[in-house]
Amino acid sequence: MATVLSRALKLPGKKSPDLGEYDPLTQADSDESEDDLVLNLQQKNGGVKNGKSPLGEAPEPDSDAEVAGAAKPHLSEVTTEGYPSEPLGGLEQKATSSLVSYIRTSVFLLTLVISMILVLLCAFLIPCPPRDLHSTWSRHLGSQAGGDLSPLELADVNGDGLRDVLLSFVTSRNGSAAGSSRSTANLVCLSGMNGSTLWSSPLPEEAQDITCLDLMPGSVAEIICLVTGTRKMLSAFNATSGKAIWTLNPNYLSNGTLAAPVVLLPDLDEDHVRDLVVLAIGETQPDLCFLLVSGRTGNPIGRPVKYNIVGVGNLIGPQVYVTANGAVYILFGFGNIQAVALRDIFVQAQNRDSSPPSLQIEEPEWEKRRSINLSELIDVYSDGVELLQMVKAPDYNCSNLLVTTRQGLVLLRGQNLTPYWTLSLQGLRSQPTPGYFTDDQTLDFLLQIQDGLGMKKMMVIDGDSGSIAWSYSAPCHMKDAPTTSAVTSDQKSVFLFWAEGLSPASPNSDALMGAEPPSLHHLYLLHPAFPSIFLDLTNTSGTVTASEVGINDLWKDAFYVTRTTGPISEGHPAPLVVSKVSLRWALMEGQMVQLKETTPKIGRGELRRFLSRIKFVDSPYQI
Repeated sequence: MATVLSRALKLPGKKSPDLGEYDPLTQADSDESEDDLVLNLQQKNGGVKNGKSPLGEAPEPDSDAEVAGAAKPHLSEVTTEGYPSEPLGGLEQKATSSLVSYIRTSVFLLTLVISMILVLLCAFLIPCPPRDLHSTWSRHLGSQAGGDLSPLELADVNGDGLRDVLLSFVTSRNGSAAGSSRSTANLVCLSGMNGSTLWSSPLPEEAQDITCLDLMPGSVAEIICLVTGTRKMLSAFNATSGKAIWTLNPNYLSNGTLAAPVVLLPDLDEDHVRDLVVLAIGETQPDLCFLLVSGRTGNPIGRPVKYNIVGVGNLIGPQVYVTANGAVYILFGFGNIQAVALRDIFVQAQNRDSSPPSLQIEEPEWEKRRSINLSELIDVYSDGVELLQMVKAPDYNCSNLLVTTRQGLVLLRGQNLTPYWTLSLQGLRSQPTPGYFTDDQTLDFLLQIQDGLGMKKMMVIDGDSGSIAWSYSAPCHMKDAPTTSAVTSDQKSVFLFWAEGLSPASPNSDALMGAEPPSLHHLYLLHPAFPSIFLDLTNTSGTVTASEVGINDLWKDAFYVTRTTGPISEGHPAPLVVSKVSLRWALMEGQMVQLKETTPKIGRGELRRFLSRIKFVDSPYQI
């Protein structure tokens, strides 16, 4: 031990009495900053000087250790009985280091406490966005007196981030005369949060459609709701206050009545507000009249433009179609589809030969379909058309046309109006619901087909090939049960439809028979990842007349709003009920209905884990 201490106490640069030259070990030690600090402190305090201990005893050199080049132990680690463990300077340095460490720790803890206080203050003082805590609510709006139409629209009218519910209905009120009653129409806005009434406005007639939009894209203008009546009413309402902004003078429709909802157009009068077109029909079917209307004032843009067409069947359109080149056409017809360029309507309405540059664009493939006499009407499709809807094309900056006919379904290419595919089906009367079911990122379609008495066949059509991707028959006595879909963040869609209660599948049959009386209908959800499972979300004993799906962008949730009328009792009108249910909440609370056995069997826990990760986003295929 004395030998080790002797080597450790050698001063750097001190000549060895034995070798007559600098000691290499002590010279190496002199390069270490820590030892320099210790030795300097020792020299200042007289702890070690000239290689001798404080007691004046010269240490013996450890020649063997020096030759072997063994590492020199730290001074503080060398202790000998009767000697102090470290010099006085080391004690002072240790005290100084402890004080610095204490100060640093105190500053760190003080900073941490201040940061936590600031976080808590921000959490309590900064208002958080409202959360849709009322995931489910139901509102009874009294009795509906007649009226077969059930307009329903969703829009955030109060700026709280949650879409609210707008609807119109007809109520019956007792008149002054004994036993007399009169019907009044109302436009009502319900809070998306809890179903309370935000505002209500009377209407001069029953409404057939409510469309809420921004007439000035890119601006901070308030949302406008356009309400189309069943006869001559067209009004624009401020969605926040419920006050009418303007109303179209019914005299401009002469003897006609509004045949369809108002349609949005580009800005025609260059006042930076998008304009509108309405289609009016006279007493005789061939008399169709287009009227251009200013979106800012509600005044006509020119005179009415009449077309005489011949057709048999449902009124189609009007719908606005914009080609990939930017040409604008209006689609309409009776049991067929015809198109007229918006440029032609504008020129006749203004009674002049020129039109705005935006309307002078033509689509060559569409223009080829004009008749030989260069008629303004373009033939698009003419084989028993029942319904028409736009479908966003995946690879083009335009839309395809999905045509529902009495014979089946046809998808027309938007570029040249040629069939993409054709599917023969009988009994298809409801509008197909678009959504993503397959993995090719092409829109597919959910169909409802009458499949015998009290049965409906649910069917998903592959949008790329027109083939049947999935089908199932379920009991349903509801005549026109609406279907809808919602898109998830992984570019899939959940499909929602109504059917009667389903019992567990029998071992020898794929069909599920109704487990309840036909008066009770259930809302079922189909996810493409589990095609052999339905999720039973909710049920109602009323008749569902309208439904809409909205997205809560903040919480990546979707909600389902239904408009139902209860059973009509003798002498009493049907009660009107509006309900809302959060889809993410309903997914976790819903009951699983196994359509058929699968291998391996899908467990409830696996399904719940999958459903808990679902997030909903706005539909990317909105036209």
